[in-house]
Amino acid sequence: MKSNNKVLIAMSGGVDSSVAAFILKSKKYDLIGAMMKLYNGETESGCCSISDAEDARLVAAKMGIPFYMLNFTDSFADTVIKRFINAYQNGLTPNPCIDCNRFMKFKKFLNRATELECGQIATGHYAIIEKDINGRFQLKKGLDHTKDQSYVLYSMSQSELSRTLLPLGALTKDNVREIALEQGFVNAKKQDSQDICFAPGKNYANFIENFTKTKLEKGNFINKSGQIIGEHKGIANYTIGQRKGLGLFNPTPLFVLELNSKKNTVTVGESKDLFKKSLTATDINLIPMDEITGSIKVEAKIRYAHTPAKATVWQSKKDSLHIEFDEPQRAISPGQAVVLYNGDTVIGGGTII
Repeated sequence: MKSNNKVLIAMSGGVDSSVAAFILKSKKYDLIGAMMKLYNGETESGCCSISDAEDARLVAAKMGIPFYMLNFTDSFADTVIKRFINAYQNGLTPNPCIDCNRFMKFKKFLNRATELECGQIATGHYAIIEKDINGRFQLKKGLDHTKDQSYVLYSMSQSELSRTLLPLGALTKDNVREIALEQGFVNAKKQDSQDICFAPGKNYANFIENFTKTKLEKGNFINKSGQIIGEHKGIANYTIGQRKGLGLFNPTPLFVLELNSKKNTVTVGESKDLFKKSLTATDINLIPMDEITGSIKVEAKIRYAHTPAKATVWQSKKDSLHIEFDEPQRAISPGQAVVLYNGDTVIGGGTII
């Protein structure tokens, strides 16, 4: 019988998920640790490495909880890697960590928890889930705003929020390190991974060529007037706002302004050309409400490391949002997520088109 006291916790081998597990164990939850095997390739770190799996297993053993490796490689390839590749091939800049949370952690992992008769799952994300007076679940920024991960969780549904525990939401990273050291965890001083797990080193174009076994097609660099000014190495090598690695010579620095997959062109221009005041997003999810009526004032993040900017948003269609910024924002990139906040509360978000 499913029990809310029985929790399946995602353990990556890192310090965050290890401490999250310790906190729940200390609160007398009936805990099961599990690592999701997502990728069959060889990686030095991340969710698929042998060393991280061993670290997770050692921490689980130290706490006296069972630990399992869950094989989700086929689903991960279909719902995350192929979406990632398709986005880059079509001139978009995807965020595979959002897709991983959306399709793997809060779909596949949650389903496996149900099979194991666990009423809830837990992760080591720095964010907070609260239930309001109306019984609706809210997603909020973690206390440590330098580590806050609410941005990558914006797509969570009410059902998923209701069954998820985030034990680190009220802690700072320093608090987490201290707890890990006190408990003698093998990964207490382990550094956080900054890479995408299946494409370490951020050489995404090389990964795409290897995965698809197809060389990227070269094309033309053009300026805003449409004049050809050079040859690019394939649009998957570039993102909006990129300056380095273009191989173009110009009296003033040039930046990527637009990627056109149909024409296989990369448009470049000056830094001032990167600023825009509005965007449209689709594939949206809203958390505090089912729909936005009229317009509301928000703070909007157009990428994970972006400082939230004041804006006005309205729901232009059932599955799309239009956002108008108070001040122009630099390098708004199709394919990235825009996430909306009211203070520390996540309103929702969508994919920039």
